[in-house]
Amino acid sequence: MRAFPEITDPVFEKKNLNGFEKYFLTKIRDERDLPFIYLIFKITMVMVPSAILLYLPVLNGMLWWSWAVVHLILCLVVFMGPYTLMLHNTSHRPFFKREYDIWNKYIPWFLGIFMGQSPDLYFIHHMGMHHNEGNMPEDKSSTMPFQRDSFLGFLHYYFRFMFIGIIELAQYFFGKKKKSIANKAAIKEYSYTIILILLCVFVNLGASMAVFVIPLILVRLGMMSGNWGQHSFVDPENPSNDYTNSITCINATYNQKCFNDGYHIGHHLVPNMHWTDMPGELQKNLQKYADNKALIFDGLDFHMVWLNLMLKRYKWLASHVVNINGNTFESEEEIIEIMKQRTRRFSKEQLKLHTQ
Repeated sequence: MRAFPEITDPVFEKKNLNGFEKYFLTKIRDERDLPFIYLIFKITMVMVPSAILLYLPVLNGMLWWSWAVVHLILCLVVFMGPYTLMLHNTSHRPFFKREYDIWNKYIPWFLGIFMGQSPDLYFIHHMGMHHNEGNMPEDKSSTMPFQRDSFLGFLHYYFRFMFIGIIELAQYFFGKKKKSIANKAAIKEYSYTIILILLCVFVNLGASMAVFVIPLILVRLGMMSGNWGQHSFVDPENPSNDYTNSITCINATYNQKCFNDGYHIGHHLVPNMHWTDMPGELQKNLQKYADNKALIFDGLDFHMVWLNLMLKRYKWLASHVVNINGNTFESEEEIIEIMKQRTRRFSKEQLKLHTQ
């Protein structure tokens, strides 16, 4: 258990712009999003040529395998996290101005396929369903039906998403009388899957696996473990309360790389809040966080929370929880008990009770 620390996560600081930045500032909606321009250029100039090289016959034998490993490290370790959270932020807040809207498609439709994303499915799932339902039972990515400190529970959650996630997503939209969105999601997902199969069978199996298939499998593992970490702790008495069905992670390296994604409570409270405003929102509303006994982890990210839940290291997790105003929690034992209560699987009867 920790006292509330100084927050070191990124906020917007006005600076002198170079010519490159001034040019793109005329194209984008918000100066605070200029880091996305640099990220777009890096991925375009590094990952796209690297992918093309793997398909060309200039690399053979060990040289090809060595480059494939380098490509996957660049994709999975260097770029995938920042790209995914750039995609997340630009899904909530359009990046380019209306007159340059075509470039808003560049991030999900072109760069996305090199970062494990099938075109537009993230937007449909995240904006069309997850934020509408907020991890409640009708959310097909809800963690509520699972014991959230169980690795077997997580495997069930992940493989369900991998193999029938698109079916459940389409069912959700059909149930909401949104047939066109259901059809769009299914057509795009299955069309993309067919394209990947054709690339593997008729073009180049190794290159297609390294460039498209392995990133797709692993980014979905990352998104599901991240969502699990974000929504592991759900108050059984009030599961729709954003303060107690999400967590916040502060002062993590992850926030520096991934645009303050750790502020998940604030994100669900105000989904279109700009990522540079999130540390300020937390500090402004600390009393509300304290009143709800919200879980704020200092120095951890969602995946570390997920990993330590899988290992049932509650005491270690409790040692990173912020005691917001000094008396929000009486002891680490109280925190551990709250965490264990909030990770319990909801029964079918409870889920039915909380279904809208």
